[in-house]
Amino acid sequence: MALVKLNNRGVRSATTFGSISGLGEMTFIKKLTASASSTLSFVDGASDVVLDDTYKEYLFTFKNTHPSTDNTKLQFNLSADTGSNYNVTKTTTYFKAQHNEGDTVTDLSYSTGRDLAQGTGVQILDENVGADNDQCLSGYLCLFNPSSTTFVKHFLARVSTALNGDEVTDCFIAGYANTTSAVDAVQFSMNSGNIDAGDICLYGIN
Repeated sequence: MALVKLNNRGVRSATTFGSISGLGEMTFIKKLTASASSTLSFVDGASDVVLDDTYKEYLFTFKNTHPSTDNTKLQFNLSADTGSNYNVTKTTTYFKAQHNEGDTVTDLSYSTGRDLAQGTGVQILDENVGADNDQCLSGYLCLFNPSSTTFVKHFLARVSTALNGDEVTDCFIAGYANTTSAVDAVQFSMNSGNIDAGDICLYGIN
């Protein structure tokens, strides 16, 4: 029996998975490297960034993101006017698992102070990352079909954080940008101080 795959580029069929090409492929678009950076912004059409209808899904990866200030949080916001304003309305959810080096803190909980209910402000992505030389966060953010002018824009994220209190958290964030305008820019920052070091990479997924 032939396998049939539907996507935005039409119908493809094959008798084996190996003969399918061009489906689900991840394409590298842009890497931004922090160096005491107040913000890292991905704006469609600027500096070789693509954030339009070329792809239906976009993936941002955070690698060894280190803050300049102890006890701070990585956050992001979205723009529908090519970065002139980062204030798209969002409704989100946030929960975390937590464990410390001394095995005295274990927690799985919903964080009411981290979610948004029709808020235009930044969405927090992690818990209080430490600024020690060996502390950082890593993870990813997926943004689905940001160029749609029909539907809201869903996103989800997962971030592992080395906290300032020698603890690890596994944070899960999901939500939607409540707009039918195309989202064409994403900006990352810390809630205090700068992003001292680390890479954020953008990929497009067919």
